[in-house]
Amino acid sequence: MFAMRASAVVLLVITVLGCRRDPDPFVPETIIRLERGALERWGKGDPDGYLSIMAPEITYFDPTVSMRIDGREMLKPFLEVVRGRLSIEQAEMINPAVMRDGHVAVLTFNLISRGASLNGSPRRDVKWNSTEVYRQIDGNWKIVHSHWSYTTPPLAQP
Repeated sequence: MFAMRASAVVLLVITVLGCRRDPDPFVPETIIRLERGALERWGKGDPDGYLSIMAPEITYFDPTVSMRIDGREMLKPFLEVVRGRLSIEQAEMINPAVMRDGHVAVLTFNLISRGASLNGSPRRDVKWNSTEVYRQIDGNWKIVHSHWSYTTPPLAQP
């Protein structure tokens, strides 16, 4: 009789735990929204949108630097050059995709910076590939790795 009750209790616990809802339901739009917000500020010459969602230990690549930049403090002076000098009429994020595994999420997308101008230069469209690796740190999603490259050949619209 005791064995039957113990088995029933174990079965009940397994059933309850199996039906338990994830306390942190993941919505890919959460990551996309963070990136869009940072892009919006970036296009107005404000790097703080990105700096605020970057982890202190971020690693960073883009085509304008010869070596990887390690750490937010080392990256900050590089990003500061756009403050008040960059203007983008529209940041068009194309086909964003988010893949998550536990506390890590990878966002990939193409970007067209429409009407981009740095320091009053003639406006032009700039096309990018982007991979942003986010990690959940103290309940907040932060970028731990960022990789940007120019898109060539020209990007085809989906």
